[in-house]
Amino acid sequence: MNLPEAVSAIFRQKFGQPPAFIARAPGRVNLLGEHVDYNDGFVLPTAIDRATFVAFSPAKNDQTTLWAVDFDQQAIFSPETLEAKTGLDGAPLPDWARYPAGVMWALRQAGLETPALNAVFASNVPRGSGLSSSASVEMAFGVAWQTLGGWSLPPMELAKLGQRAENHYVGVNCGIMDQFASACGIENRLLLLDCRSLEWEALALPESVSIVVADTTVRRKLTSGEYNNRRAACEEAVRHLQTHLPGIRSLRDVSPDDFNRLSAQLPTQTEKRARHVVEEIARTQQAISLLRSGDLTGFGALMNACHVSLRDLYEVSCAELDAMVEVAQSLPGCYGARLTGAGFGGCTVNLVAREHAETFAQTLAEGYRARTGLAPEIYISKASAGAHLL
Repeated sequence: MNLPEAVSAIFRQKFGQPPAFIARAPGRVNLLGEHVDYNDGFVLPTAIDRATFVAFSPAKNDQTTLWAVDFDQQAIFSPETLEAKTGLDGAPLPDWARYPAGVMWALRQAGLETPALNAVFASNVPRGSGLSSSASVEMAFGVAWQTLGGWSLPPMELAKLGQRAENHYVGVNCGIMDQFASACGIENRLLLLDCRSLEWEALALPESVSIVVADTTVRRKLTSGEYNNRRAACEEAVRHLQTHLPGIRSLRDVSPDDFNRLSAQLPTQTEKRARHVVEEIARTQQAISLLRSGDLTGFGALMNACHVSLRDLYEVSCAELDAMVEVAQSLPGCYGARLTGAGFGGCTVNLVAREHAETFAQTLAEGYRARTGLAPEIYISKASAGAHLL
């Protein structure tokens, strides 16, 4: 039974009738531009063919009832309990429920109708893996409330409200990239997003390559503070640099040459964090022309350089991610490999010649298991469509 059929069957069990609708929203993988979205940089994600599915119907009262298949748990809340982040019983909402509840909160703050709903949801985007499982939940529920509320927003506007939910309700100070990719995904396309202007375009992915996602099975928890610490370091660097470069608003505005000239002014750790961001923004801009000209070797080299920077400067890698990348880079057909997502565990993204992809995935799994004793999950991914009703 596939996931849409599964959530539909469980909905029928829980609520005694079939759901009125099913929404789907994908996870995402980012090929280049890591930890730059909250620094107004450029990112190159794609929506993947793993997604969250929400089976839903309007409720008969003002109580929203959610059943999370992956947690085997229920949460019930109403507009009155939303602000306090509690269920109807007064107990705090479980962590997983704060994502859909946060979307309801953000939509209501924007003056949009959010009728109570009954919903069952499940996802095959692995949680805590760096593939934006949380954004896929937010965007799927955004589609659900849009459907029942009778209003319509452009996908990017829905993405912004999802980001607002995660920043101000869940408490993760994420940038816009994850929600954007989940909302705006296009089949067989990479998405180039300017995180300052929010202008974006779809770029063709050469048919000769596959994107292989490798899950280390090591998990991290973003809200534990390391992510927010990195963001604070970037903001601190901007404050220091503004004394010499008064026109800058974010690290996006600092050229590599200016940074190298002024980097000695920064505290050591702040300098390392900021250097990653400044150089990663430059790498992403360089990658666009390489992609357009079909230079996959050059593009892959930038992915490899990104991993080194994330490991040594931003310090968001871990032994298992490094092992996965080292094995991948040694295999035939691999153009580039790096950690993807926030780091501290989760997945790597690998750009691989299509004719090598199956063998690559199998050999990578064996090599990683030999290095770490862990059994990874590795899958050849396709760029997929963004959030929508099935």
